[in-house]
Amino acid sequence: MSTHDFVAIGLGPYNLGLACLTEPLAELDGVFLEARSQAEFAWHPGMMLDATRLQTPFMSDLVTLADPTSPYSFLNYLKETGRLYPFYIRESFYPLRTEYSDYTRWAAARLRNVHFGRTVDRVTYAAGRYEVHAGGETYHARRIVLGTGTPPHTPAACAGLGGDLVHASRYLAARESLRAKGSITILGSGQSAAEIYRDLLAGIDAHGYRLDWVTRSPRFFPLEYTKLTLEITSPDYVDYFHALPEPARYRLEAAQKALFKGINAELVNEIYDLLYARSAAGPVATRLLTNTALHSAAWDADTGRYTLGLRHEEQGRDFTLHTEGLVLATGYRYTVPALLDPIRDRIRWDSRGRFDVARNYSIDHEGREIFLQNAGTHTHGITSPDLGMGAYRNSWIIRELLGREVYPIEKSIAFQEFGAPAGAVAS
Repeated sequence: MSTHDFVAIGLGPYNLGLACLTEPLAELDGVFLEARSQAEFAWHPGMMLDATRLQTPFMSDLVTLADPTSPYSFLNYLKETGRLYPFYIRESFYPLRTEYSDYTRWAAARLRNVHFGRTVDRVTYAAGRYEVHAGGETYHARRIVLGTGTPPHTPAACAGLGGDLVHASRYLAARESLRAKGSITILGSGQSAAEIYRDLLAGIDAHGYRLDWVTRSPRFFPLEYTKLTLEITSPDYVDYFHALPEPARYRLEAAQKALFKGINAELVNEIYDLLYARSAAGPVATRLLTNTALHSAAWDADTGRYTLGLRHEEQGRDFTLHTEGLVLATGYRYTVPALLDPIRDRIRWDSRGRFDVARNYSIDHEGREIFLQNAGTHTHGITSPDLGMGAYRNSWIIRELLGREVYPIEKSIAFQEFGAPAGAVAS
């Protein structure tokens, strides 16, 4: 019975990047388990709207920031698919979202250590090794890399609500049925909400629905993308953030959400321009409601309508909104997968019941057995969900798995200092 060096659970972009970076390492025996079939494998398939693009440059692919020479790079994908010169002539650092999804499928299909259609039921521990149970198979490993992702979040007011409401993650499949309704409401204010609003606004005249966009945010925040702000996604800032006391990290986690959950500024302007153009012929059948929180929701099967109980937070005024279509662009929220229940005692937890993630991305008491992909904004800041930091995190994990540094790990790249200087500051 063989024991692998590690088993990786889930195949989102971070574990897929780990698979690409460990594939050429003969001294490291790892296996990657993904519940979806290879035919189903895609990156955010429900949001593949025409011409939408990543919010990070192409170098934030699976491997480049760890190994620019890797055959699994985005540029090599473009070369092999005959798209390198068109991408060059396009003169944009930002890949299309459909392009990036195709790139991940291309990379996954080239790997020998990836197994599709393996749903992990539970992880147990015995005789000094982990046992990963997937259907009728059991995989044995010295270490685990957890990459199960963050599932779509449904607000408490909508839990168990009937009807055909749809989360943004499934928007494309529901688009035609939504367009047939007399009214549609979008809840949320991030990039996905903006993309869906832009898509539905373009068809408002042809299909004749009323379109409402509701957010509890005080405004439609653009993604802050200035260069000194981007240094927050750096090794220097991870060191600073992780060393802060837990209460300070939680305060920062709440305050920094707009830095990675905002809307691309070009899209904000595009929406305004489209509203302006539509308004030239008269009032547009749409409302944009800010400072508005959802407090209740009800579904009436007889009328085919939702009744949303809303409150304007600054004015303290309650009102209701009726809508036939409801889109929850309410993001994703990590929940600890039940498959870890048998080994909860081997995992470190913080005072709020979340993973206590060490600087080396481990969550076990030994600090070298169970590693976490993503889900660490409370310990590693906004670098946790940032695609550009995935290769950096995987370089750390590979160093921990092998005990030596295979891919050089940058330590200090920022021009600014995030903490107070030691001692006196030179005048």
